[in-house]
Amino acid sequence: MPSAAPSTEGIRTVGLGGGVSIGATLAAARRHAGLTVAEVSQRTRVRENIIQGIEQDDYTASGGDFYARGHIRAIAEAVGTDPAPLIEEFDERWRSAPEITAAAAFQPVMPLRKRERRRVRWTGILAVLVLAVIGFAAYKFASGVGKTQRTAASTSQHAVRGGQPTPVPSVTPSVQASAAQANPTATPTVTPSAAPVAVQALTPASVAAFGPAGTADGDDPQQAALAVSGNPATPWNSDWYVTPDFGDLQPGTGLLLDMGRTVTISSVRLSLGGSAGADLQLRAGRAPVLTDLHTVATSAGAGGTVQLSLTSPAQARYLLIWFTKLPADNAGTYQASIYAITVRGQR
Repeated sequence: MPSAAPSTEGIRTVGLGGGVSIGATLAAARRHAGLTVAEVSQRTRVRENIIQGIEQDDYTASGGDFYARGHIRAIAEAVGTDPAPLIEEFDERWRSAPEITAAAAFQPVMPLRKRERRRVRWTGILAVLVLAVIGFAAYKFASGVGKTQRTAASTSQHAVRGGQPTPVPSVTPSVQASAAQANPTATPTVTPSAAPVAVQALTPASVAAFGPAGTADGDDPQQAALAVSGNPATPWNSDWYVTPDFGDLQPGTGLLLDMGRTVTISSVRLSLGGSAGADLQLRAGRAPVLTDLHTVATSAGAGGTVQLSLTSPAQARYLLIWFTKLPADNAGTYQASIYAITVRGQR
């Protein structure tokens, strides 16, 4: 690891109080510390494009206020300047409204809108109308049955002559005889029922690294295809982090599987490299957006071969293997590793 950055107390004094922006303060502190953008990225695990954007006061690559604060804090500590006034300045000048935290972003919310409240009143009225229609229909049906029974009784009385009922000839035997004479060798035709589609292995059309902002900030995107290679010697590895919860910089990381079209998913089996201790989710949906990919299976403390079976099959085009906690690696940091993914279901 690079040596500790020199003190930048003088830069902090000039800092924001002198009208210098957050980005300019961090850039000056980095140059004063003798560090390059690449070295700061290596220390903080913040991508170089995000650091360059923040130094230009552009926070769009951070993915939101929550992540921007974490990036500012990490960069400031790496270059030896106080992050507190920088974060305070960010909240005053750049914070979006309303504030959305990572916990709120991943918590399912279903607000009750005013239109839905008004619909509740109409539901009661419609229920009364439906019951009235059903009652009227039941009355008409009962009346029709009684009339039919009276008509049948009257017809039966007219058919009796001299105390003996007039026999009603049955046409069924003659029809059967005519059919038999027309085709004496005919046999009943049995239509076989369709056989159920068996569960089979499904091959993803593509695999991509996936981060909080989607495929734009996934870990090690060039090696994502190695996750389905089946070779434990050449797995896909996430970036390494200083804590199992990503250094509080992001909520997770993972891999997005595009099945090519909507399929029925029954289970997914993973082969993980490294040590046990990963917490992960299997998420499925019809769009490659984190909020549209819903959790269908989970595993805690996972390692080795992990079987993720769905309670009921899910219709989806996209599957996301999403790590929310990373296992430790041999270097004292934390990193996820996958070398085989098997998806089973029906096309």
